[in-house]
Amino acid sequence: MKDDIWARDEIESPCVKICVVHPESRLCTGCLRTIDEIGAWSKMSPEARRQIMAELPSRAGQLSKRRGGRAARLAR
Repeated sequence: MKDDIWARDEIESPCVKICVVHPESRLCTGCLRTIDEIGAWSKMSPEARRQIMAELPSRAGQLSKRRGGRAARLAR
């Protein structure tokens, strides 16, 4: 069986299988997409996916490191 039958022209998902939503930025810490983007990904046009993929590198700076666990969060 030939694999080229299953080849697609779609952009691959940026998912890296680290699915944790940051509590403040509301972005997935793995792929940097929002929950809405993740949910709609399979229904988006290739152009919409390309636009999001182009934005992802600039989102990395929006994630602040969480430090101190539960006690630090309660102290805020």
